[in-house]
Amino acid sequence: MTTLTPVLTENWDRPDSFTLDGYGDYGAARKALRMDPDAIIQSVKDSGLRGRGGAGFPTGLKWGFIPQGDGKPHYLVVNADESEPGTCKDIPLMMANPHSLVEGVIITSYAIRASHAFIYVRGEVLHVIRRLRAAVQEAYDRGFLGTDILGSGYDLELVVHSGAGAYICGEETALLDSLEGYRGQPRLKPPFPAVAGLYACPTVINNVESIASVPSIVENGAGWFASMGTEKSKGFGIFSLSGHVTRPGQYEAPLGITLRELLDMAGGIRAGHELKFWTPGGSSTPIFTAEHLDVPLDFESVGAKGSMLGTRALQIFDETTCVVRSVLRWTEFYAHESCGKCTPCREGTYWLKQVLKRLEKGQGTEEDLGTITDIADNILGRSFCALGDGATSPIHSSVKHFRDEYLKHFEIGGCPFDPAASTVWGNA
Repeated sequence: MTTLTPVLTENWDRPDSFTLDGYGDYGAARKALRMDPDAIIQSVKDSGLRGRGGAGFPTGLKWGFIPQGDGKPHYLVVNADESEPGTCKDIPLMMANPHSLVEGVIITSYAIRASHAFIYVRGEVLHVIRRLRAAVQEAYDRGFLGTDILGSGYDLELVVHSGAGAYICGEETALLDSLEGYRGQPRLKPPFPAVAGLYACPTVINNVESIASVPSIVENGAGWFASMGTEKSKGFGIFSLSGHVTRPGQYEAPLGITLRELLDMAGGIRAGHELKFWTPGGSSTPIFTAEHLDVPLDFESVGAKGSMLGTRALQIFDETTCVVRSVLRWTEFYAHESCGKCTPCREGTYWLKQVLKRLEKGQGTEEDLGTITDIADNILGRSFCALGDGATSPIHSSVKHFRDEYLKHFEIGGCPFDPAASTVWGNA
């Protein structure tokens, strides 16, 4: 598997890719509005599309959970609050191809019988918000949104909502609270959003890439999408390569491709250096090393090796990088972004940060390694939402793969990667 599969990224090199003229005439939406809504849901199920936001839950199955004939309004909410370190696929997608998302919203809303939809975007990315709103206005002007869309009798109102920059609002129920005007904190589940979501009504919440993938499935058929990828992880996805790589960027490829293949296309690790460690799905997934170069990047294979595919945010680090420093920086992020609702995450991430600071300065002891893994154990599976679980991933995996590097810090009384240190790692 050495070829890319440009679908969502096909027109990114066009100067007008973000406009309706550069995108097309919403052929998939026209086709969908002539179909039975249940047939669309079944087609998405048959395609094998799994959520592209990290968890990988089957998209069509999630849509099918929405109760029909309940007399309540139904809502679609697109989670565009992309803010995890290393994750950077949704923002360029919305910048270069916003109409794929808008068309996907129309089809999805029609399928789940929703008349209102929301795109919740991280507030700091003002340029993305402006572009999305311009695309939505274009769709309204052409009759793709509003009342009696394309003469089908179907009505849909779409709102682009800007958040206030809280990572916790990427958690779907915290996002709903924020959208309703409350402080963004995770809700107790059950009830699940499919039963009692936005305004206590049935709600589907999907990632940007998940919804943007729907038009191509409707247009080309479930079999076309299912023909790519692996048996259980079907289709294509955007792989974000960042860090110490020659040509960082977005690579759209079938699920199941390996990092070795992606690096070949990206020009490899930067000249004169070699791979040390990497994340398969962003900073909240356990780190991999060079021995995992040939692991197929699909949900099952990555999981079998002890990590998660997540958002396919491949952060690449070479031998000049201090693992302890990297884990500290990630942990500082999670401690800062913890909403504070539950004790394990609020207290645990704080103490992880304090101990890691001491370790990174070379002031710790080997006992501290047991301390941070114990703290992580008390967070994992005990926090209110997945933020706490994600914060433990780099802790456990870094100690597992790079225990010697942690020990080296307090052996020499500082960071062995600090140019000012008297001893350089590898020469001691």
